[in-house]
Amino acid sequence: MRLLIAHATVVVSGTKIAAEIGTSRSEVWRLIQQLRQLGVDIAGHPSTGYSLKSMPDLLLPDMLAPQLQGTIFGKHIHHYYKIGSTNTAAMEAASAGAPEGSVFLAEQQTAGRGRGSNQWHSERSTGIYCSVVLRPALSPSDVLVITLAAGLAVHAAIQEIDSRVAADLKWPNDVLIDKKKVCGILTEMNAEVTRVRYIVIGIGINVNQSAFPAELQTIATSLRLVSGAEWSRVELCAALLKSLDREYRSLLESPDSVKSILRRFQERSSSAIGRQIEVEEDASLQGVTDGLDERGFLKVRTAQGVRTVLSGTVRLK
Repeated sequence: MRLLIAHATVVVSGTKIAAEIGTSRSEVWRLIQQLRQLGVDIAGHPSTGYSLKSMPDLLLPDMLAPQLQGTIFGKHIHHYYKIGSTNTAAMEAASAGAPEGSVFLAEQQTAGRGRGSNQWHSERSTGIYCSVVLRPALSPSDVLVITLAAGLAVHAAIQEIDSRVAADLKWPNDVLIDKKKVCGILTEMNAEVTRVRYIVIGIGINVNQSAFPAELQTIATSLRLVSGAEWSRVELCAALLKSLDREYRSLLESPDSVKSILRRFQERSSSAIGRQIEVEEDASLQGVTDGLDERGFLKVRTAQGVRTVLSGTVRLK
């Protein structure tokens, strides 16, 4: 891909490609076929050479890094055409010492994960499947605010690309459009009792899916479905990581950042205040939402008084 992008205006012979990447012409043909299957529009044939007909919408480091200069996410971008889970790869890399700001992106996940035991539907080259490594100086009890900040970053990125799309944040880790999920966030950490060693934030965004499996059609949507147009995943991913960088830097540097995150999350959520909800894992915890407490946990007015939701799946009634 690097070679074809670098020679985007000319036809490159199979012999030259083979020599440049140190392989055989038959292997070049096989790789070209793989790229075509991923949706890369490549013209040509082994006897004539190859050229890009259009720039690919692949989340390649070479295409993202120039847009991420000045952020913590621009220097260590890892891209996979197929992987089990970007969160699993990021957690393993963080355990081995991967630096803060490392980014893990995939065109397709075969074992994408959501909260709990949920799977994340990861159709090839249609969504953004992204995990980042952070090493904040926080206690484990304060980590929820980073998940909320990630939701704000997704919301801001969508608005930056198309301000007509009305995204709605749902506590603690979902982004909805028209009451259907367009994004899920999975935060995992390794921590001692009083300090975080590292955090991995996984963000899955449904971007260009034109349809979903039957079991997801009533609960999932994509940016393409709600807007009627295809989106550039590269453009959206760059906007997401720049927005996440701003939120994270502010969290570490500004004394009022937590209050700002909580206030803005509530403003961008139709369900944080005044919505009837129940917690799936605790049938007794149901009532009307009453905003977020000072650490970002959801308050609920129940028949027994105000209770705080520390974890669980919140169902809107």
